[in-house]
Amino acid sequence: MSDAPAAGIARDGSDGASATTADDGVGARETGRPAIAVLDGPRTPGAPGPQAERQPERLRNTYRGMPDAERSTLWRQRLHEAESGLTRLLAARNNNTHLVDWFALQSEIFADLPDAESGTSTDWQRVFFRGQALMERFLVARFGEQALAAWASAIGEVHREVEPDRGRGAADPIHRIARQAELYGSDYEFDDDTGTGTAEADRAALTITHCAIWDYREKDRRSGVRITLASPCTYCVRALSANIRAKGFEPSHSLRTGPTGHGCRWEASTGAGTAAEQDRSADLPGEL
Repeated sequence: MSDAPAAGIARDGSDGASATTADDGVGARETGRPAIAVLDGPRTPGAPGPQAERQPERLRNTYRGMPDAERSTLWRQRLHEAESGLTRLLAARNNNTHLVDWFALQSEIFADLPDAESGTSTDWQRVFFRGQALMERFLVARFGEQALAAWASAIGEVHREVEPDRGRGAADPIHRIARQAELYGSDYEFDDDTGTGTAEADRAALTITHCAIWDYREKDRRSGVRITLASPCTYCVRALSANIRAKGFEPSHSLRTGPTGHGCRWEASTGAGTAAEQDRSADLPGEL
């Protein structure tokens, strides 16, 4: 997810990915891209055939069949993490100057909430997009883009408490990234040993081959919607890195652009990332 015009990999960790604007409710899956890749079926141990001679295909778009209720739950959790993180950040500053504005902003964030019973994931997506846009604008206008790093760290603290541990080791935070990617209709694939998530792991990785967040942003930009950040990656790299660290793992990432559009690769591990994909969020503009 780089703004670089040339195809290839951008390793300048100054960019990241998140929705920053309100949306009109049009789903990102209306892109015409295939919904599900065909995977190899089970193989009888010892049976001959091409499956015995090659690595299994990567698992693609694993969560494409996520139920609407689960999607709604994840949108709500993401909104809770973001809002609670910003509340925590403002409390840590111990400065009442911006509190009245923050209270007014909270009333905007939580206005017109979907009905608890009949609200759809599209409804909750709209609320999240609006809240994310308002919070980014509030933070950047008062403290500058460098404040995004501190906000991401505060969100990570909330994430540590509210995101369940599912016993898959490093695959847990990587599967959370995949589920978020699915909310936007992005295309993604796990490394072969990550997608199953059946056992604890000290390393797991995911590649987002097409980030649909950029599709939303460009549609909104053409519609005249005000967008705070030049690139969605500015926020997202920080946020995903903070979430992985909050769960006790080291993040590494690379940003990509090419024929399939903007994308990125993420790895969570118990040690430092590879030299080729070392996370550089520490090099991004610093604290408040």
